[in-house]
Amino acid sequence: MILHQARSRPIPWTERRARTRHRWLLPFVAIDWSWEWLAYLLSNWSFLEVLEYLGSFSVLIGVIFWFSESGARIQQRHYQAWQVINTAQGKGGSGGRIEALQELNADRIPLTGVDASSAFLQGLHVPHANFMRANLSAADLRDSDLHFADLTWADLHYVNLRNSNLEHTLFNHADLRDCDFNGANLAAASFDGADLTNADLRSADLRGIAWQHIAAVVNANIAGVKNAPDGFVAWALQNGAVQNPASP
Repeated sequence: MILHQARSRPIPWTERRARTRHRWLLPFVAIDWSWEWLAYLLSNWSFLEVLEYLGSFSVLIGVIFWFSESGARIQQRHYQAWQVINTAQGKGGSGGRIEALQELNADRIPLTGVDASSAFLQGLHVPHANFMRANLSAADLRDSDLHFADLTWADLHYVNLRNSNLEHTLFNHADLRDCDFNGANLAAASFDGADLTNADLRSADLRGIAWQHIAAVVNANIAGVKNAPDGFVAWALQNGAVQNPASP
């Protein structure tokens, strides 16, 4: 902030010239003396001080408007994210959906019923996401992080979740037929009412999963599962699961 202070009146030119020892310096001294007079006159002009206050006030008004419109900007950002997701429905590739889904989830917007079927979403990071009744069938979600996500009643038929973090994820009543969980972390995940027919669970970490009410495991491949709860492997094999390490 510029502080306007009243300046002292410059000395007369005759006195200033008399103080100059070298005549060749007179043009430069005259220029400096002229600027001193201009600074003196402006320092006593209240209008400039008023302009400075108005400038500071305009900045304050701008800051107030910026904060007051923050809600509208966030809403517009969410609208654009949904537009990206909806426009790309049924199409392969990412189409900006990874960033859109992550942005919405970061702002705690429910992703209930979202349709991202057949999308390339490898490396998606949406912990705690609400994907209830979402359609992610045939999507590529390898190496993703969906821990604590809610995928209740979601369509995950043919989805690729290899090496993903699915700890504490809810798969209750989800369609997990032909789902690829190879190498995934499924610790403490819940599968109540889920259909795991033909699912690939090879090398998956099943520590503490809720499995007692799984709807179907016919042809599910449980070869090399890690930390399986007591009784799970025997139950799964009795209900049609297989152990085939060489499965493609």
